[in-house]
Amino acid sequence: MTLRIVDLADFRDEDERARAAFVAELGAGLSELGFVSVKGANLPPDAIESTYAAMRDFFALPLAEKEGCVVRASNGNRGYVAFGKEHAKNRAVGDLKEFFHVGREIVSLGEAGKNAFPKRVPTFREATTRLYDALDAVAQDLLVALAEGLGEPARTIADMATGGNSILRLIHYPRLEDLYVPGAVRAAEHEDINLITLLPESTTSGLEILTREGKWLEVATPKGHLVVDSGDMLARITGGLVPSTTHRVVNPKLPEDDVPRYSMPFFAHPRPEVSLGLLPFAKRDPRAVPASDITADTFLGERLAAIGLKR
Repeated sequence: MTLRIVDLADFRDEDERARAAFVAELGAGLSELGFVSVKGANLPPDAIESTYAAMRDFFALPLAEKEGCVVRASNGNRGYVAFGKEHAKNRAVGDLKEFFHVGREIVSLGEAGKNAFPKRVPTFREATTRLYDALDAVAQDLLVALAEGLGEPARTIADMATGGNSILRLIHYPRLEDLYVPGAVRAAEHEDINLITLLPESTTSGLEILTREGKWLEVATPKGHLVVDSGDMLARITGGLVPSTTHRVVNPKLPEDDVPRYSMPFFAHPRPEVSLGLLPFAKRDPRAVPASDITADTFLGERLAAIGLKR
């Protein structure tokens, strides 16, 4: 099995047939595998390369300097999160990664809504915020397409995420030779918390998704594409009709493959106060799983606690 490939140029095209085909293919891909490959995002030139360069410079800093970028009030949702701190839900051992979260500055969240950019890496803020803004714009288009495919008004889901608590996660997976915990993997099997995730190409392979048939499928992001998947918030507001998909990042299998891995998923989140109750179409569908009203901020807090980031 392979991911369906959609071209964002078709969605932005004035041809209604091309747009409708994109909407249908995106919806089918998320229903079948929970992941699709999106080309035609037209990110700014060198946006990915410059961000990876800034990431490498940051993660090479001494631990004390990296920990100076911790935003404690955010429970790991902004700034630096140390190696092994995060673990998958219902799993005791931490993942073999460290990461940095860049988010939108949200006044209503107080200190938790602020960033803490490293001063020692002068390119970091500009590179990461430029990529953040570009991916946020792509996410808006995809959320519009999703709503159209579900029969909702076009802006229904995108408006939830306009000015939202979206996060660009900059991940460093060290070599196993350098940092290894028995029984741990780079990222244990999990589902994303958010609405949708946009993943530019990583520096090495390792991503696997669990198909609806219960088999693990290796996924690589072609250069210039974004791998997009559906998260638990989207599953919740659609009553499970657009399910989230379990995925993981496996350890290198061969000694020669044991190299540092970097990746930078963008997690599209609603604004903190947005309700995650069922969308109207799901309320009318007898297949939908009921979902009580809960704010995006409360839901996020519960999930951050479940993965070890919130006390």
